[in-house]
Amino acid sequence: MKAEMKVIEDANREALKRMLSGDPVLVDVIPAMEAITELKERMILHAGPPIGWDGLCGPMRGAITGIAVFEGWAPDLEVAEKLAADGAFDFHPNHHFDAVGPMTGLTTLSQPVMVVENRTFGNRAYCALNEGLGKVMRFGGNDDEVLDRLRWLRDVLGPAMSKALRSGDGISLKSLVARGLTMGDEMHQRNVACSGLTLRAMSPALASTSTDTEALSDILSFIGGNDQFFLNIAMAMGKAIMDPVRGIEGSSLVTAMSRNGTDFGIRVSGTGDKWFTAPVEMPEGLYFPGFTEADANPDMGDSTIVETIGLGGFAMGAAPAVAGFVGAGTASEAANFTRTMGEITLGENPEWTIPALDYLGVPTGIDIRLVVETGLSPTINTGIAHKEPGVGQVGAGVVRAPMACFEQALHAFAQSVGVS
Repeated sequence: MKAEMKVIEDANREALKRMLSGDPVLVDVIPAMEAITELKERMILHAGPPIGWDGLCGPMRGAITGIAVFEGWAPDLEVAEKLAADGAFDFHPNHHFDAVGPMTGLTTLSQPVMVVENRTFGNRAYCALNEGLGKVMRFGGNDDEVLDRLRWLRDVLGPAMSKALRSGDGISLKSLVARGLTMGDEMHQRNVACSGLTLRAMSPALASTSTDTEALSDILSFIGGNDQFFLNIAMAMGKAIMDPVRGIEGSSLVTAMSRNGTDFGIRVSGTGDKWFTAPVEMPEGLYFPGFTEADANPDMGDSTIVETIGLGGFAMGAAPAVAGFVGAGTASEAANFTRTMGEITLGENPEWTIPALDYLGVPTGIDIRLVVETGLSPTINTGIAHKEPGVGQVGAGVVRAPMACFEQALHAFAQSVGVS
């Protein structure tokens, strides 16, 4: 047993080292078909672990019919739904293709994706551009307003960001996140500071590479008015940091957490790319006027990758302003979320610290052994989508990862290292 425990401790030390030594840089925005060469016609990448049409929730179905119209695979939503039900589309998780996506998380051929490069290890990760607030596809929206915005992201914002980023050496994200934590962001529900810092970093290059002042004005207004713009960047950053941690024999560290509105899934370094799944839970939080729990869909999205790297619910102590909005209550309770998550992680991140907690490093490296031993599931900050297709966001809150995922993973992990 001592030999097996030493293997686990050595493997986890290496896993945490890889996490903390990652150097994520936002380097480009390109069409998904260029970033992910395996993408084909009528292929749809989605958030969460694998699932088929019959198992999909309402907002996921709404987004899929919308993206089919956007890509020109169907003339309208009704035809798109029939095609989907007849098996015309090929569904795969984003995580299988170095990508992530918020909420419904759809990625298809012509969508622009941000490219984050981990310069320590040379890998890249991708995430679509954030659509802004209101009725959006990530929450199941699919009307003309939603599709027109996606076209603008594809035809205007994406190419402009690409020119700006290529004109320099990209935007280093570790230091930007560190500053955002000192300014009240936790990088899941609150991205106000980091969105502003990103805009400040990009504005000179956007201005110098733009030849259309009206388009430039629209771009600056869109980013400046979108408090969640950085979320998708943070997600691609998280994926770029965690992918080099996959496949370390003997490591019990969680490399991905994700949900598709039906199932919650996790991956563990020492068990490779196998998913361990359980039914996803309902968030607890605050609802927009006119909506209640009865309208809500269970949790969904790949955005839990930010909790996997120690942000979001794990960094709640940095963002007292978000505490009430996500149902955490008081600022002191927000700090307790962070301290509690420290009980299920392998260490702290010395570069991402929280001033209000005496510069405590964010809890980093979820260990499935500690989750099961303590009975503490990871805390996740999240948005809440309406359960019906086409409606959109109805609130925000906090959700717990289902313990069953970690129990399954621990059983499989124990077998992999020869521990009964």
